[in-house]
Amino acid sequence: IIGGLESNKIMSKEERNIVAHHEAGHAIAGWFLEHADPLLKVTIIPRSSGALGYAQYLPKEVFLRTQDQIMDIVCMALAGRAAEEIFLEGSKKYFLEGVTTGASDDLRRVTDLVYSTIQVYGMNPRLGQLAFPKDPNAMFDERPYSEKTAKAMDEEAKQIVDEAYQRTLNLLQEHKTEVEAVAKLLLEKETINHDDVYDLVGARPFKADKSYDEYVKRRQETKEDKDDTKPKTSEDDESLNPNLACGSLG
Repeated sequence: IIGGLESNKIMSKEERNIVAHHEAGHAIAGWFLEHADPLLKVTIIPRSSGALGYAQYLPKEVFLRTQDQIMDIVCMALAGRAAEEIFLEGSKKYFLEGVTTGASDDLRRVTDLVYSTIQVYGMNPRLGQLAFPKDPNAMFDERPYSEKTAKAMDEEAKQIVDEAYQRTLNLLQEHKTEVEAVAKLLLEKETINHDDVYDLVGARPFKADKSYDEYVKRRQETKEDKDDTKPKTSEDDESLNPNLACGSLG
């Protein structure tokens, strides 16, 4: 999700281009990160909730996650900001340093996930097998650890996010053509779905889980049914090889 500052939903051409690349960054990162949820639909039509762009993903049925799986989700969340930095050099005249306020929701999610690996799940080697879940009833300055431990948490969180962001930049640089293609299609159609991305960049390069396989299979069957029912033109008939059209190889 990319959020804006104003309630007015009339975006300039410059802003539409930024939102399209931001959402394309999320879509392509999710496509090429094994443990991220695959895209169902993405739009750059502003929503009444204040979001300037919005995407839906197919969640996996996962009850336990490893640190590697969590970091794929972190990288996907950072991909909108990374896409702005990579692709919108010309926007530096309009937005300082070429990045915008649109990643605010993404960054909140990244912060929550990364601190959870440190404070709740015991996944950080420097802090070790300790857990400090948040107490909703605690006062602001009440915490069950020292200033030294708090500083270590902050340092570890920053290092983890910096490394994840660099990984995300590298991934989008590697798939720069695909991000541009998705952004261009978003600017043209405003809303695209899984099949559009599939047609643009091909299948995800990972063994999929059962729910995703079933979803892709249903989509392909529906697409084939629509093609079968589409009326043929005389040009189509003339272009068919008679032997192949009859199911014969000669």
